[in-house]
Amino acid sequence: MSAHPVVPQETPSGEGSTAEAHQERPDGGIWEHPRFFLGLIVLGTILVAGFFVARVADL
Repeated sequence: MSAHPVVPQETPSGEGSTAEAHQERPDGGIWEHPRFFLGLIVLGTILVAGFFVARVADL
């Protein structure tokens, strides 16, 4: 009994399935939502800068 290899980007055909194999969209990983992560970075820099501004103003 030999198994037929399936290309990693394709969905393997199921037994008795009438659906065709379709191409799956590759996972974007951390770059899926770059504006969200850019927003977090900008927010973090504003908070750190605000901390130092508050320390200087307190002198």
